[in-house]
Amino acid sequence: MKIKLILLLLLSSYTISAQLTITTGAQFFIAGNSQLTLQNTNIINDGTFTAGNSITSFTGNAGSTISGSQPVQFNELEINKTNNSIVRLQRAVTVQQRILFTSGLLNLNGFDIDLGSTGHLEGEQENSRAFGNLGGEILFNTNLNAPNNANPANLGIIITTGANLGNVIIRRGHQSQVNGSGLGNSIQRYYDIIPANNTNLNATLQLNYFDGELNTLNENTLAFFESQNNTNWTNLGFTSRDITANFVNKNGVSNFGKFTLSSSGNPLPVRFILFNAQCANNKVIITWTTAQEQNTSRFDIERSVDASNWSVIGTKSAAGNSSAERSYSFSDNDPSQNNFYRIAEYDLNGRVQYTGILRSGCNETDEFKLWPNPLHDRMFINIVASNASKATIKIFDSKGALIKVQQANILLGSNQLNMDMATLPNGIYSVLVNWNNGQIKRIIQVAKQ
Repeated sequence: MKIKLILLLLLSSYTISAQLTITTGAQFFIAGNSQLTLQNTNIINDGTFTAGNSITSFTGNAGSTISGSQPVQFNELEINKTNNSIVRLQRAVTVQQRILFTSGLLNLNGFDIDLGSTGHLEGEQENSRAFGNLGGEILFNTNLNAPNNANPANLGIIITTGANLGNVIIRRGHQSQVNGSGLGNSIQRYYDIIPANNTNLNATLQLNYFDGELNTLNENTLAFFESQNNTNWTNLGFTSRDITANFVNKNGVSNFGKFTLSSSGNPLPVRFILFNAQCANNKVIITWTTAQEQNTSRFDIERSVDASNWSVIGTKSAAGNSSAERSYSFSDNDPSQNNFYRIAEYDLNGRVQYTGILRSGCNETDEFKLWPNPLHDRMFINIVASNASKATIKIFDSKGALIKVQQANILLGSNQLNMDMATLPNGIYSVLVNWNNGQIKRIIQVAKQ
């Protein structure tokens, strides 16, 4: 069915089968409180789709898709498929009021659903829910002041804290998380929680999940894992968990970032939480800290003059197995100007993983560098600091909206920070970095391609 111009009348119900194609220049209006029922029907919007105050219901016993070159905005979206059929996104959509899960599944398929500040999910259940192993997130933003068991947009993350969080951006995704070496796995659900105020929260979080999202993990072993950079993961443990009600609870969370659930014995967390190079007395002192170690054998300290060809200049024995933070250091007593360094960690089974690459910066005249620009999936920032402090990275979109925040502790000397940009759409972003208790700030525009 190709539609040039249709105005649906007030308080009517319409059922469409086959395919709803809105061609370029055409306008499709749903007036008043009508209901549009799409039975085994795809939407292709290359024109204008205006939902009004209506309910758009996908029904039938076969799959449907939402696609097209132009935005698709629903007022209310109902998933009411039988036979375990799926509604699959082939473009991003927005939903103003609610997504009602009656029956059937909604596959994000790598695309986002934006609930704005007014939308919510309703009726999600084991056999009727959103999923997205190929990526895509459900987005929501709201203001939270001392929330008590708040479940924003019914996304399934329960937040309690006495702090005023201000504006909070929440992103729920369904990809299994891995560490920086591509190892480990998590349940097929994660949350990015980005509040305007993200310090000293002393929060309680409860993460809900479905059995279909367990990703082969044992429910009796699930614990909270947090990442501030999508590479390094910290095992926060758990306060309580309920395998019947399907949730894990954690008290005393000091700040928010990306959260998921995994098993304590699962190699999800990258062990390195600090990597620093400091120049002193014609030496370079290299420091690194591990959050935990599992079957570690040794650390090789590697040096390069071109960040391509590496040689081992020292070795440190590892702890083997440890659940506590451990710090290590090594002195390069014969450095040349602006060497590059990295640490290689070897497991007992011979597997190796690396830190990022850090430049010593002994003769560095520029205290701040950001690269690459344009970027694709990951952004790197080097800061040569005159003292230890907290660094904050804020990402703003082209409209000036804050969309991502990351914090890290930096030390005296050369520090490398990195931020995952893979989930952000292509475009121009402003990156604001401040450190030294906020006294030093840098802002730069980057292009994501």
